[in-house]
Amino acid sequence: MTTTTTTSHTTSASGATAHEHAPRLALAELLPDFYRAMVRLETAAAKDVDPTLYHLIKLRASQVNRCAFCIDMHAKDALAEGETIERIVQLSAWEESRHFYTERELAALALTEAVTVLTDGFVPDEVYARAAAHFDETELARVIAAITTINAWNRIGVTTRMTPGHYTPRSA
Repeated sequence: MTTTTTTSHTTSASGATAHEHAPRLALAELLPDFYRAMVRLETAAAKDVDPTLYHLIKLRASQVNRCAFCIDMHAKDALAEGETIERIVQLSAWEESRHFYTERELAALALTEAVTVLTDGFVPDEVYARAAAHFDETELARVIAAITTINAWNRIGVTTRMTPGHYTPRSA
């Protein structure tokens, strides 16, 4: 993460876009040990999780948390790895667009939202039971780890105002 301010503008039919904001601080540079630990956590969380499912989890949690940087990153990564634009676009309304996703993905998305929002202070039993019906215990633990990790990244991205739009996905 860098603290450089970009002043480039793109134009649309209606004119120039708004100015791009600069990040608040460069957490990776200020706390490199913490950042490296987060990367190791991400690597551990991603291990043996279906990449398609992992992208959906990361993208949906990022949408819920309104982390524009992470939405940009995970949408680009998902597309680079073969995800369809249609499924990415419909993800913000996945409950109304259920037919785009498998039952297993739907269970993971419901769990992602329950863990991310925690509006009732807990994950509802029915949401957990539905996920447990689609994943064995080890898989479920991996899904929970993936949800937890992206939520931590989202909090970093939102708090430090990481700027979306400049991420380039790694090659698939």
